[in-house]
Amino acid sequence: MSQKEWLPNGWVIAKVGDYLFLKNGFAFKSNSYVQPNDVTYPVIRISDIDGMYASDADAIHVSDPVVGFEVCKGDLLIAMSGATTGKIGVYKGKEPAFQNQRVGNLKLRSDKLGSTRFRNYLIASLSENILKEAYGGAQPNISGKAIENMEIQLPPLAEQKVIADKLDTLLAQVESIKARLERIPEILKQFRQSILAAAVSGKLTEEWREEQQLANWATTTLDSLILESANGLSKRTGVSGDEVTILRLADFKDAVRVHGNERVIKLDEKEKKKYALEKGDILIIRVNGSVDLAGRFIEYTPYDKMEGFCDHFIRIRLDTSRVNSTYLTFVANHGDGRHYLKNSLSTSAGQNTINQGSIKGLELLLPSIQEQELVVSRVSNLFKYTVVIEEQVQSALDRVNNLTQSTLAKAFRGELTAEWRESNPELISGENSAEALLERIKAERSAKAVTKRGRGKA
Repeated sequence: MSQKEWLPNGWVIAKVGDYLFLKNGFAFKSNSYVQPNDVTYPVIRISDIDGMYASDADAIHVSDPVVGFEVCKGDLLIAMSGATTGKIGVYKGKEPAFQNQRVGNLKLRSDKLGSTRFRNYLIASLSENILKEAYGGAQPNISGKAIENMEIQLPPLAEQKVIADKLDTLLAQVESIKARLERIPEILKQFRQSILAAAVSGKLTEEWREEQQLANWATTTLDSLILESANGLSKRTGVSGDEVTILRLADFKDAVRVHGNERVIKLDEKEKKKYALEKGDILIIRVNGSVDLAGRFIEYTPYDKMEGFCDHFIRIRLDTSRVNSTYLTFVANHGDGRHYLKNSLSTSAGQNTINQGSIKGLELLLPSIQEQELVVSRVSNLFKYTVVIEEQVQSALDRVNNLTQSTLAKAFRGELTAEWRESNPELISGENSAEALLERIKAERSAKAVTKRGRGKA
């Protein structure tokens, strides 16, 4: 079946350039930039385009307008080069603004013989083709000619407006669903925080404790639960001994061990004994540029070989008959425990540091070891549910994101308006067909060209 045979009635095969054109921007010089005020003009750059809108909120300004490069509200702008090549945005800022170089302005060939909303959806439907064209070379880049040469199926003008109406409705529903799904991770984060708060306050196991007729939790300090503590290895190389992996903060992500880029240093027997890590040890981030990381507790899980730790950590070894190491991380990394440790940091030269004395001064409510293990088990099970929900949400988001492009594809195959075409044959045939529309656009362009030539001779 030829391409024309499966075209919807009244549609025509065309080039993007038959319906619209891309106007390139102006190369403003950096020495023309001024502080924004009431009499200056925004210059819209690639960085002002966010994929949906283009805004002058963070735009640079110039004092003098440049005729022919105006940007008006409703104009569709596209990034022509760089990491965000192909990103589009409808302008919704101050008028007039002006178009910087490498920002394209996609304009209708004829305002009265086209639809701006249809234009916006048309370009959105071509996003994959535009990106494929842009990323074909060494540097991301797209030309106006390349976009204008892309082949499209063009409907009649009346149907263009119906398609735009339907897409307005359908894609608004998609965006609404997407927004609701994107809020769920934050809700789950708050839920996990509430679980941990209940865990370390005793509420999570309150009924169990009453059934067991156990006493309320006692307050103690971390110092009383530590068998030994030490700062990590400061040297970065070794000349003799056995090669040992020395853990750094880079070997953890969100307190979970990652493999593949470990540092190996030769240690003698004395050093191995001093810096060796054991199951249940806690590594505490001793120094870091981030206030959110410094003072964090990480429970060590043994690997298949002996490992040590660098001087960016403090290691504490616990009396495991009295405290569960996982339970301690709950106390130290959340709520009042984290607040205390954060306030114990000292800052110098952009680095935040905590010492062993401050760590040992951490106060905590301590249940029996049996109840601590129950707390850890219940938290683990509840967190597993949140992980399952997050995976389901991400899967749903992936489907919703694909739904936008699949909906656009249906629209530009004529599937969304099939019933409308059957009910309105007079609006898609003869003088109202897309073929006739292109002829009228072409005639209008020719008339404008003649007028311009005439003015040039005068």
